[in-house]
Amino acid sequence: MKKWAKALIICAVIAVAAAVITFSVMSYLNPQPKKWAVEGDGKIEEMDYEASLQSLDMMKNTWQTAVPQTEIYKLITEHFNAPLPEGKTEKKAIVIGYDGCRVDNFRLLANSKKSAVNTLLNDGGEAVFSYCGGVNYPAKNIQDTSTAPGWGSMLTGVWADTHKIYGNGKPKEIEPRTLLLSLVEDKVIDSSAFYVSWAGHFSKKTATYINEKNYIEANNINANFKRALNDTGTAKNVLADLNSENCSDFIFLTLEYTDHNGHGTGFSLQNPKYVNAFRNADAAGADFIDAIKARPAYDSEDWLILITTDHGGINKSHGGPSFEERITFIVSNKAIVE
Repeated sequence: MKKWAKALIICAVIAVAAAVITFSVMSYLNPQPKKWAVEGDGKIEEMDYEASLQSLDMMKNTWQTAVPQTEIYKLITEHFNAPLPEGKTEKKAIVIGYDGCRVDNFRLLANSKKSAVNTLLNDGGEAVFSYCGGVNYPAKNIQDTSTAPGWGSMLTGVWADTHKIYGNGKPKEIEPRTLLLSLVEDKVIDSSAFYVSWAGHFSKKTATYINEKNYIEANNINANFKRALNDTGTAKNVLADLNSENCSDFIFLTLEYTDHNGHGTGFSLQNPKYVNAFRNADAAGADFIDAIKARPAYDSEDWLILITTDHGGINKSHGGPSFEERITFIVSNKAIVE
Protein backbone atom coordinates (compact mmCIF):
# COMPACT_ATOMS: atom_id res chain seq x y z
CA MET A 1 0.00 0.00 0.00
CA LYS A 2 1.31 3.42 -0.93
CA LYS A 3 2.42 5.81 1.81
CA TRP A 4 -0.22 8.39 0.90
CA ALA A 5 -3.02 5.76 1.23
CA LYS A 6 -1.78 4.70 4.66
CA ALA A 7 -1.67 8.31 5.75
CA LEU A 8 -5.22 8.84 4.53
CA ILE A 9 -6.49 5.83 6.53
CA ILE A 10 -4.69 7.04 9.67
CA CYS A 11 -6.23 10.49 9.27
CA ALA A 12 -9.69 8.97 8.90
CA VAL A 13 -9.28 6.85 12.03
CA ILE A 14 -8.10 9.90 14.00
CA ALA A 15 -11.07 11.93 12.74
CA VAL A 16 -13.58 9.25 13.79
CA ALA A 17 -11.96 8.92 17.22
CA ALA A 18 -12.07 12.67 17.70
CA ALA A 19 -15.75 12.77 16.75
CA VAL A 20 -16.57 10.01 19.27
CA ILE A 21 -14.67 11.80 22.05
CA THR A 22 -16.34 15.11 21.21
CA PHE A 23 -19.82 13.52 21.26
CA SER A 24 -19.11 11.85 24.62
CA VAL A 25 -17.89 15.07 26.19
CA MET A 26 -20.85 17.06 24.85
CA SER A 27 -23.29 14.41 26.09
CA TYR A 28 -21.76 14.68 29.56
CA LEU A 29 -21.79 18.47 29.60
CA ASN A 30 -25.22 18.74 27.99
CA PRO A 31 -27.25 15.68 29.05
CA GLN A 32 -30.33 14.81 27.00
CA PRO A 33 -33.71 15.53 28.58
CA LYS A 34 -35.65 12.68 30.19
CA LYS A 35 -37.61 10.40 27.91
CA TRP A 36 -41.19 11.34 27.35
CA ALA A 37 -44.10 9.54 25.76
CA VAL A 38 -45.82 12.14 23.62
CA GLU A 39 -49.55 11.68 23.19
CA GLY A 40 -52.55 13.81 22.44
CA ASP A 41 -52.62 16.16 25.40
CA GLY A 42 -49.56 15.68 27.53
CA LYS A 43 -46.11 14.21 28.11
CA ILE A 44 -45.40 11.38 30.53
CA GLU A 45 -42.02 11.33 32.23
CA GLU A 46 -40.25 8.00 32.34
CA MET A 47 -39.61 6.90 35.93
CA ASP A 48 -38.99 3.84 38.07
CA TYR A 49 -42.16 1.75 38.35
CA GLU A 50 -42.37 1.93 42.14
CA ALA A 51 -41.88 5.70 42.04
CA SER A 52 -44.58 5.84 39.38
CA LEU A 53 -47.05 4.07 41.67
CA GLN A 54 -46.07 6.22 44.64
CA SER A 55 -46.93 9.30 42.60
CA LEU A 56 -50.59 8.23 42.32
CA ASP A 57 -52.03 10.33 45.12
CA MET A 58 -55.62 9.38 44.27
CA MET A 59 -55.07 5.87 45.68
CA LYS A 60 -56.43 5.26 49.18
CA ASN A 61 -53.80 2.64 50.05
CA THR A 62 -50.23 1.79 49.04
CA TRP A 63 -49.13 -1.01 46.74
CA GLN A 64 -47.64 -2.73 49.80
CA THR A 65 -51.13 -2.82 51.38
CA ALA A 66 -52.90 -3.71 48.13
CA VAL A 67 -56.14 -5.66 48.45
CA PRO A 68 -56.61 -8.95 46.59
CA GLN A 69 -58.49 -8.72 43.30
CA THR A 70 -60.97 -11.18 44.84
CA GLU A 71 -62.26 -8.11 46.69
CA ILE A 72 -64.39 -7.52 43.59
CA TYR A 73 -66.44 -10.62 44.45
CA LYS A 74 -66.87 -9.43 48.03
CA LEU A 75 -67.95 -5.93 47.02
CA ILE A 76 -70.58 -7.26 44.62
CA THR A 77 -72.05 -9.87 46.96
CA GLU A 78 -72.19 -7.38 49.83
CA HIS A 79 -73.87 -4.84 47.58
CA PHE A 80 -76.65 -7.18 46.51
CA ASN A 81 -77.18 -8.60 49.99
CA ALA A 82 -77.30 -5.23 51.76
CA PRO A 83 -80.66 -3.53 52.47
CA LEU A 84 -81.86 -1.02 49.91
CA PRO A 85 -81.05 2.58 50.83
CA GLU A 86 -83.98 4.85 51.52
CA GLY A 87 -85.68 5.92 48.30
CA LYS A 88 -84.17 3.09 46.24
CA THR A 89 -86.24 0.22 44.85
CA GLU A 90 -83.74 -1.92 42.90
CA LYS A 91 -80.06 -2.85 43.05
CA LYS A 92 -77.77 -2.92 40.02
CA ALA A 93 -74.04 -3.49 39.53
CA ILE A 94 -71.53 -3.24 36.71
CA VAL A 95 -67.87 -4.24 36.47
CA ILE A 96 -66.03 -2.35 33.73
CA GLY A 97 -62.89 -4.34 32.94
CA TYR A 98 -59.85 -2.90 31.17
CA ASP A 99 -57.91 -6.02 30.22
CA GLY A 100 -54.14 -5.74 30.65
CA CYS A 101 -54.26 -2.20 32.02
CA ARG A 102 -51.24 -1.29 34.13
CA VAL A 103 -52.10 0.90 37.08
CA ASP A 104 -49.44 3.46 36.14
CA ASN A 105 -51.87 4.51 33.38
CA PHE A 106 -53.51 6.54 36.15
CA ARG A 107 -50.69 9.04 35.69
CA LEU A 108 -52.57 10.03 32.53
CA LEU A 109 -55.74 11.00 34.36
CA ALA A 110 -54.73 14.60 35.07
CA ASN A 111 -54.89 15.34 31.34
CA SER A 112 -57.86 13.11 30.48
CA LYS A 113 -60.74 14.83 28.74
CA LYS A 114 -63.15 11.88 29.06
CA SER A 115 -62.52 9.37 31.82
CA ALA A 116 -64.62 6.84 33.70
CA VAL A 117 -62.03 6.71 36.49
CA ASN A 118 -62.10 10.49 36.93
CA THR A 119 -65.90 10.48 36.83
CA LEU A 120 -66.14 8.04 39.74
CA LEU A 121 -63.46 9.81 41.77
CA ASN A 122 -64.95 13.24 41.15
CA ASP A 123 -68.31 11.89 42.31
CA GLY A 124 -66.81 10.83 45.65
CA GLY A 125 -65.66 7.32 44.74
CA GLU A 126 -62.49 5.53 45.83
CA ALA A 127 -59.47 3.96 44.12
CA VAL A 128 -57.18 1.34 45.65
CA PHE A 129 -54.23 -0.76 44.61
CA SER A 130 -55.04 -4.43 44.27
CA TYR A 131 -52.99 -7.45 43.24
CA CYS A 132 -53.37 -10.48 41.01
CA GLY A 133 -51.46 -13.78 41.07
CA GLY A 134 -52.85 -14.99 44.39
CA VAL A 135 -50.46 -13.11 46.67
CA ASN A 136 -49.01 -9.61 46.73
CA TYR A 137 -45.62 -8.77 45.25
CA PRO A 138 -42.80 -9.68 45.92
CA ALA A 139 -43.95 -13.10 47.17
CA LYS A 140 -44.04 -15.73 44.41
CA ASN A 141 -47.39 -15.76 42.65
CA ILE A 142 -49.47 -18.94 42.81
CA GLN A 143 -51.31 -18.44 39.51
CA ASP A 144 -50.47 -16.84 36.19
CA THR A 145 -50.92 -13.10 35.88
CA SER A 146 -53.12 -13.76 32.86
CA THR A 147 -56.66 -13.11 31.69
CA ALA A 148 -58.47 -16.29 32.69
CA PRO A 149 -57.05 -16.59 36.24
CA GLY A 150 -57.52 -12.86 36.87
CA TRP A 151 -61.14 -12.45 35.85
CA GLY A 152 -61.89 -15.91 37.24
CA SER A 153 -60.65 -14.92 40.69
CA MET A 154 -62.88 -11.85 40.67
CA LEU A 155 -65.94 -13.76 39.49
CA THR A 156 -65.55 -16.64 41.96
CA GLY A 157 -63.93 -14.89 44.92
CA VAL A 158 -61.18 -17.52 45.22
CA TRP A 159 -57.73 -18.21 43.78
CA ALA A 160 -56.56 -20.90 41.37
CA ASP A 161 -55.94 -23.42 44.14
CA THR A 162 -59.76 -23.53 44.40
CA HIS A 163 -61.17 -22.46 41.01
CA LYS A 164 -58.36 -24.34 39.17
CA ILE A 165 -57.92 -21.66 36.49
CA TYR A 166 -54.14 -21.54 36.51
CA GLY A 167 -53.79 -20.10 33.01
CA ASN A 168 -55.61 -19.44 29.74
CA GLY A 169 -57.01 -22.13 27.48
CA LYS A 170 -58.63 -24.59 29.90
CA PRO A 171 -62.37 -24.70 30.73
CA LYS A 172 -63.25 -24.37 34.40
CA GLU A 173 -65.73 -26.70 36.04
CA ILE A 174 -69.17 -25.39 37.00
CA GLU A 175 -68.09 -25.16 40.63
CA PRO A 176 -67.15 -22.77 42.00
CA ARG A 177 -69.86 -20.84 40.19
CA THR A 178 -69.21 -17.34 38.95
CA LEU A 179 -71.35 -14.44 40.13
CA LEU A 180 -72.92 -14.35 36.67
CA LEU A 181 -74.48 -17.74 37.43
CA SER A 182 -74.82 -17.88 41.22
CA LEU A 183 -76.57 -14.52 41.72
CA VAL A 184 -79.28 -15.48 39.23
CA GLU A 185 -79.54 -19.16 40.10
CA ASP A 186 -79.82 -18.34 43.81
CA LYS A 187 -82.48 -15.71 43.00
CA VAL A 188 -80.49 -12.83 44.47
CA ILE A 189 -81.04 -10.99 41.18
CA ASP A 190 -83.17 -11.57 38.10
CA SER A 191 -80.56 -11.29 35.36
CA SER A 192 -76.88 -10.96 34.51
CA ALA A 193 -74.83 -10.30 31.37
CA PHE A 194 -71.25 -10.97 30.27
CA TYR A 195 -70.02 -8.80 27.35
CA VAL A 196 -66.65 -9.52 25.73
CA SER A 197 -64.79 -9.73 22.43
CA TRP A 198 -62.05 -12.22 23.40
CA ALA A 199 -63.01 -15.73 22.26
CA GLY A 200 -61.14 -17.29 25.17
CA HIS A 201 -63.89 -16.41 27.63
CA PHE A 202 -66.72 -18.61 26.32
CA SER A 203 -66.63 -18.86 22.51
CA LYS A 204 -64.50 -21.92 21.82
CA LYS A 205 -64.04 -25.46 23.16
CA THR A 206 -61.10 -24.50 25.37
CA ALA A 207 -62.71 -21.25 26.62
CA THR A 208 -62.71 -20.62 30.36
CA TYR A 209 -66.49 -20.34 30.85
CA ILE A 210 -67.75 -22.61 28.07
CA ASN A 211 -69.06 -25.18 30.58
CA GLU A 212 -70.88 -22.50 32.54
CA LYS A 213 -72.35 -21.00 29.37
CA ASN A 214 -73.63 -24.42 28.27
CA TYR A 215 -75.08 -25.04 31.75
CA ILE A 216 -76.86 -21.67 31.71
CA GLU A 217 -78.38 -22.32 28.30
CA ALA A 218 -79.41 -25.88 29.20
CA ASN A 219 -81.16 -24.70 32.35
CA ASN A 220 -82.76 -21.54 30.88
CA ILE A 221 -80.99 -19.30 33.39
CA ASN A 222 -81.32 -15.59 32.65
CA ALA A 223 -77.60 -14.89 32.15
CA ASN A 224 -76.63 -13.49 28.76
CA PHE A 225 -73.13 -14.34 27.51
CA LYS A 226 -72.54 -12.25 24.39
CA ARG A 227 -69.40 -11.86 22.33
CA ALA A 228 -68.65 -9.09 19.81
CA LEU A 229 -65.89 -8.96 17.20
CA ASN A 230 -64.07 -6.07 18.88
CA ASP A 231 -64.27 -3.46 21.63
CA THR A 232 -66.52 -1.23 19.56
CA GLY A 233 -69.00 -4.08 19.34
CA THR A 234 -68.68 -4.80 23.06
CA ALA A 235 -69.44 -1.16 23.85
CA LYS A 236 -72.52 -1.25 21.61
CA ASN A 237 -73.79 -4.37 23.37
CA VAL A 238 -73.24 -2.84 26.81
CA LEU A 239 -74.93 0.44 25.87
CA ALA A 240 -77.89 -1.40 24.34
CA ASP A 241 -78.37 -3.21 27.64
CA LEU A 242 -77.97 -0.07 29.77
CA ASN A 243 -80.37 1.87 27.57
CA SER A 244 -83.08 -0.77 27.87
CA GLU A 245 -85.86 -0.19 30.39
CA ASN A 246 -85.17 -3.41 32.28
CA CYS A 247 -81.39 -3.67 31.96
CA SER A 248 -79.44 -6.58 33.42
CA ASP A 249 -79.09 -6.43 37.20
CA PHE A 250 -75.41 -7.40 37.02
CA ILE A 251 -73.19 -6.58 34.04
CA PHE A 252 -69.61 -7.81 33.69
CA LEU A 253 -67.62 -6.63 30.67
CA THR A 254 -64.07 -6.62 29.39
CA LEU A 255 -62.46 -4.22 26.93
CA GLU A 256 -59.29 -5.40 25.17
CA TYR A 257 -57.79 -2.05 24.11
CA THR A 258 -54.87 -2.05 26.54
CA ASP A 259 -54.12 -5.78 26.38
CA HIS A 260 -54.12 -5.89 22.57
CA ASN A 261 -51.85 -2.87 22.28
CA GLY A 262 -49.61 -4.10 25.07
CA HIS A 263 -49.02 -7.42 23.31
CA GLY A 264 -48.66 -5.75 19.95
CA THR A 265 -46.46 -2.77 20.80
CA GLY A 266 -45.51 -2.90 24.49
CA PHE A 267 -46.99 -2.38 27.96
CA SER A 268 -45.46 1.01 28.69
CA LEU A 269 -46.35 4.67 29.12
CA GLN A 270 -43.44 5.36 26.79
CA ASN A 271 -45.51 3.70 24.06
CA PRO A 272 -48.06 6.16 22.60
CA LYS A 273 -50.19 3.30 21.28
CA TYR A 274 -50.56 1.82 24.76
CA VAL A 275 -51.30 5.28 26.18
CA ASN A 276 -54.02 5.86 23.59
CA ALA A 277 -55.42 2.38 24.28
CA PHE A 278 -56.00 3.38 27.89
CA ARG A 279 -57.59 6.63 26.71
CA ASN A 280 -59.98 4.66 24.49
CA ALA A 281 -60.92 2.18 27.22
CA ASP A 282 -61.49 4.89 29.82
CA ALA A 283 -63.56 6.97 27.39
CA ALA A 284 -65.75 3.95 26.65
CA GLY A 285 -66.14 3.43 30.40
CA ALA A 286 -67.27 7.03 30.73
CA ASP A 287 -69.95 6.38 28.11
CA PHE A 288 -71.25 3.48 30.21
CA ILE A 289 -71.46 5.65 33.31
CA ASP A 290 -73.22 8.40 31.36
CA ALA A 291 -75.74 5.83 30.13
CA ILE A 292 -76.37 4.64 33.69
CA LYS A 293 -76.96 8.19 34.93
CA ALA A 294 -79.30 8.86 31.99
CA ARG A 295 -81.58 5.95 32.82
CA PRO A 296 -85.16 7.11 33.59
CA ALA A 297 -85.14 4.91 36.69
CA TYR A 298 -81.66 5.96 37.84
CA ASP A 299 -82.86 7.92 40.88
CA SER A 300 -84.61 4.84 42.24
CA GLU A 301 -81.76 2.41 41.42
CA ASP A 302 -78.87 1.62 43.75
CA TRP A 303 -75.83 1.18 41.48
CA LEU A 304 -72.42 -0.26 42.33
CA ILE A 305 -69.94 0.74 39.60
CA LEU A 306 -66.50 -0.87 39.59
CA ILE A 307 -63.55 -0.40 37.24
CA THR A 308 -60.67 -2.86 37.37
CA THR A 309 -58.16 -4.94 35.43
CA ASP A 310 -57.10 -8.58 35.40
CA HIS A 311 -53.33 -8.05 35.23
CA GLY A 312 -50.59 -5.64 34.20
CA GLY A 313 -47.79 -6.30 31.73
CA ILE A 314 -44.12 -5.88 30.94
CA ASN A 315 -42.46 -5.49 27.56
CA LYS A 316 -44.99 -7.26 25.30
CA SER A 317 -46.13 -9.96 27.69
CA HIS A 318 -47.66 -10.91 31.04
CA GLY A 319 -48.28 -14.06 33.04
CA GLY A 320 -45.16 -13.86 35.17
CA PRO A 321 -44.10 -12.63 38.62
CA SER A 322 -42.89 -9.10 37.88
CA PHE A 323 -43.95 -5.98 39.77
CA GLU A 324 -45.41 -4.51 36.58
CA GLU A 325 -47.62 -7.57 36.02
CA ARG A 326 -48.81 -8.06 39.60
CA ILE A 327 -50.13 -4.72 40.87
CA THR A 328 -53.65 -3.89 39.66
CA PHE A 329 -56.42 -1.53 40.78
CA ILE A 330 -60.05 -1.20 41.78
CA VAL A 331 -62.05 2.00 41.39
CA SER A 332 -65.56 2.22 42.85
CA ASN A 333 -68.36 4.73 43.23
CA LYS A 334 -68.73 3.42 46.80
CA ALA A 335 -66.36 2.73 49.69
CA ILE A 336 -63.84 -0.06 49.14
CA VAL A 337 -61.59 0.03 52.21
CA GLU A 338 -63.26 0.71 55.54
